[in-house]
Amino acid sequence: MAEPELKPPAEKADPGSPVRWIPGDEERAPPTSGIGLCLSGGGYRAMLFHAGALWRLNELGYLKRLTRVSSVSGGSIAAAVLGLHWADLEFEPSGPSEAPVASNLVDQVVAPLRALAARTLDVPAVLGGMLLPGVTINTRLAAAYRRHLFGTATLQDLPSDEEGPRFVINATNLQSGVLWRFSRPYMADYRVGCVEEPRVTLADAVAASSAFPPILAPARMQFGEDQYVPDSGEDLQTPPFTTRPTLADGGVYDNLGLETAWKTCKTVLVSDGGGAMEPDGGGLGPFKGYRWRDWATQMIRVTNVIDNQVRSLRKQQTIEGYGAPKGSDQHRFGAYWGIRSDIANFELPTSMEAPYEETLTLAKVATRLASLDEGTQERLVNWGYAICDTAMRKWVDGALPQPPGFPYPGHPLGRA
Repeated sequence: MAEPELKPPAEKADPGSPVRWIPGDEERAPPTSGIGLCLSGGGYRAMLFHAGALWRLNELGYLKRLTRVSSVSGGSIAAAVLGLHWADLEFEPSGPSEAPVASNLVDQVVAPLRALAARTLDVPAVLGGMLLPGVTINTRLAAAYRRHLFGTATLQDLPSDEEGPRFVINATNLQSGVLWRFSRPYMADYRVGCVEEPRVTLADAVAASSAFPPILAPARMQFGEDQYVPDSGEDLQTPPFTTRPTLADGGVYDNLGLETAWKTCKTVLVSDGGGAMEPDGGGLGPFKGYRWRDWATQMIRVTNVIDNQVRSLRKQQTIEGYGAPKGSDQHRFGAYWGIRSDIANFELPTSMEAPYEETLTLAKVATRLASLDEGTQERLVNWGYAICDTAMRKWVDGALPQPPGFPYPGHPLGRA
């Protein structure tokens, strides 16, 4: 029996948009409300940078107002911890505006993230996946997430839309070439189909989202055909696409986690903890130029080139969306802040002190799941806090109050 011919679906091209429009989006009206937060990838560096941003958004009363949190890779670690503990957050009116602020955010969210950042996960996962029979690198990574953060919690332990924001953990489907979205109400790839109320564990979802190729990828999932909503896939709702999806880091497809937030929210806040490429001569001393001769380092470098280029384009188009004519389909309210931003460029006189030469060293922290010392952790949190504060007060609401000081005054930016 001949295999059915698989034809790619027609897609809407919009060169001015930072996201890809897929079949069905033409029926979607431009968003008129909603606040989305996008958390990029970048290993532990991004995770802690985002923790600082969450800290400041909470103080400003914006955390409670979020309607969607979209994440990839290292950002998904922070997002999943926030989502898992959302019901435990104690929001109370605070300040002159009586904005809802979670008094226990640090205990419930920041502390677990910092405890994880004191552990190295990537090397043990790689060694275990290579040496132990019957397991893969990604299953070892998922086991580490399960042991240290999520336990047996599943996507159904995230808040419902009535209880809090919609948390969307994004991965890339290597088989279909598009986004695979994990959330509480459903998980879906628009080409493969939709599974309602999925019971995937948070550990497995985050491991898929942070499966950076070629080392930590792929994440091989296994589902039954009968789990999918009938006829919910555009053109690939057939095995092995449905039964054995092969996933990788969400940042391969959407390195800022923009897509689901941009299409559904009028205000989009983007926290970018991703690094930029540094020049590399391919080795040191007499070995200069030899590094690119083995496939592994070539693949890593090529992946970094692609990520850097796509990230730059999405960032540019996102910022252009903020400046688009109000009332146009392209326009969004919001702000972008990045770990490589120069706080002086925001031209906000009351910005926190954050010398560029010092914050740039934080942006160069390796993109790994490797243990970070206390000082580096606290400076990363401080930097995410400071640049989020500046972006919010500059571009979102100039009447927001100034910050009381760095979360960790013992490690202010600019000091070791």
